[in-house]
Amino acid sequence: MHARAVAATTTALLGAAALLLPAPAALAGAERPTIIAHRGASAYAPENTLAAVDEAAELGISWVENDVQRTKDGELVVLHDDNLKRTTDVEEVFPDRAPWKVKDFTAAEIAHLDAGSWFGPGYAGERVPTLEQFMDRVELHHQKLLLEIKNPDLYPGIERQTLKVLGNEGWLDPDHLARRLIVQSFSADSIRTVHELKPAVKIGFLGTPPVADLSWYATFADQINPSYSSISTDYVASVHEFEGPHGGPLEVFTWTVNDADTARLVGGYGVDGIITNNPDVVRDAFPKG
Repeated sequence: MHARAVAATTTALLGAAALLLPAPAALAGAERPTIIAHRGASAYAPENTLAAVDEAAELGISWVENDVQRTKDGELVVLHDDNLKRTTDVEEVFPDRAPWKVKDFTAAEIAHLDAGSWFGPGYAGERVPTLEQFMDRVELHHQKLLLEIKNPDLYPGIERQTLKVLGNEGWLDPDHLARRLIVQSFSADSIRTVHELKPAVKIGFLGTPPVADLSWYATFADQINPSYSSISTDYVASVHEFEGPHGGPLEVFTWTVNDADTARLVGGYGVDGIITNNPDVVRDAFPKG
């Protein structure tokens, strides 16, 4: 997720009070927010890999977030960027294929790339997983999935295809739909399409829409998921005043919080979840629930 997605219109919501750390008493009786491992436990293992899922499980983290892109031959793979350069050895393996866009490579070509060495020698040979492989690993650990549809404008029809994979993998049954799956995107059109295709799926919108627009988002989204730097207590409270399509108050999962002080700050705002590369650090910033 990128800060560029944060709406400039939220600047007016931020005041000096938003910068103050909440008093310990404000957190003492509060429930710990849901902790979501961003691209897996990506501070400890290469992002969006099976190793990052395993690391989150080792830390006792139930929720894992990932990013979905599509290959040239139509396979859904788990990768944050729309190109392969930053997190694989694609430049070495395919030196003449710049700019190394995911959509220009087949699933088989991507499967041969090293997606771990950039992070550390101990992860050499780690691969870019397919969505099915990633979900199988999440299921193995009995974890929950916050799935981001990335760059949907590059991949027409990716919403329907993602839902098909989710269905094939057994993730559209009542248990997963009620407790273990959320689909999110920076694109309102994309997540609205998911809602129209499968209304039972819980939906998150990535960004910080103006309060005046929240009633519209509440027609198809269950969550508003903003950057932590764009929110305040008042904004979170305003989001909570609206009811989503599944009957509960709109939730707020904020990103990307990687230290204890910031975790306690946004916890004091009343957020429902915190997306983090350091899920153990953020979890331990709160009293044990």
